[in-house]
Amino acid sequence: MGREPAPPALLASSNPPLSLPQAGGDLREETSSMRIALVGAGAFGEKHLNGLKNVSDAEVVTVVSASEDESRKLASQFGIDDVSDSYEKTLRRDDIDAVILTTPTPMHARQAIQAMDAGKHVEVEIPVADSWDDAQAVLAKQKETGLVCMVGHTRRFNPSHQWVKQRIESGELTLQAMDVETFFFRRKNINAKGEPRSWTDHLLWHHAAHTIDIFQYMTGSKVIRANALQGPKHPELGIAMDMSIQLKTEAGQILTLALSFNNNGPLGTFFRYIGDNGTYIARYDDLVDGYEKPIDLSGVAESDNGIELQDREFIAAIKEGREPNSSVQAVFDCYRVLGELAADLDQQDGWS
Repeated sequence: MGREPAPPALLASSNPPLSLPQAGGDLREETSSMRIALVGAGAFGEKHLNGLKNVSDAEVVTVVSASEDESRKLASQFGIDDVSDSYEKTLRRDDIDAVILTTPTPMHARQAIQAMDAGKHVEVEIPVADSWDDAQAVLAKQKETGLVCMVGHTRRFNPSHQWVKQRIESGELTLQAMDVETFFFRRKNINAKGEPRSWTDHLLWHHAAHTIDIFQYMTGSKVIRANALQGPKHPELGIAMDMSIQLKTEAGQILTLALSFNNNGPLGTFFRYIGDNGTYIARYDDLVDGYEKPIDLSGVAESDNGIELQDREFIAAIKEGREPNSSVQAVFDCYRVLGELAADLDQQDGWS
């Protein structure tokens, strides 16, 4: 079951042009490579380098992390010689146009603001912040500087979700409900590669952000009601290991989202789109209908790698002087909802 390829401008055609200041220390030809500092040498830093190696007009100039040894270990896999253990020194370099942040969540907002203060465009991995106040501060800085600030809401870019979005945009499908499961087995402080890390992940601010944003993106409607419950907090990690979220939009669509770090089974996030003319289940870059029949995604996008497509959009938005899909402005309402849910959960904790 397939369809004709969609126009390549689907993701960005409605995004307005911006008057962007020139990043870097010199004026260069529009056709030259965008010079990037990849900041964060963990699992997602590697994912971005794997995607960026396929983007002809992007050049990763340096890899940065708190440990120069870790920076070099990752950079050497991709033939990158320049590494650093200083984000601040990197931001002072004139040969850097933009930074991609794959650092720990608690650092995202501060580092994104630092990048824009230094005149650099910035793509920050999801979430842009782990508080409503910090999300507002990042948006305020983007508006002040006029630089591109894009957030890694990858689900907007996965071909599986793009295919569903195309059907909605064409009028072939009206979304009525979404049922989503985000399941991991993560009772220790480890990253996506199973390696130890120094910070703690969060079901609400990180994993729920993916789903809340794609729900609003797909429905095109504002969330007007949000409910959440969470299970007991882990005695060492200090976070809830299980969570349930319900949302309702102005148009009446509902989202039911279950999240767990306790699930010992298939891992990942599984999206069920229930519409008036079909049901579709997205699992990362794969898509099936309600009867598990595979959907042909060929021609939907330039790549089948959502991270690569996300990075392509970041580079294109800078060069074309426009707001990218998943700009901090575009995803901002997701963080309003997260902030409301966080406040509600804090109040519930006070009742226990």
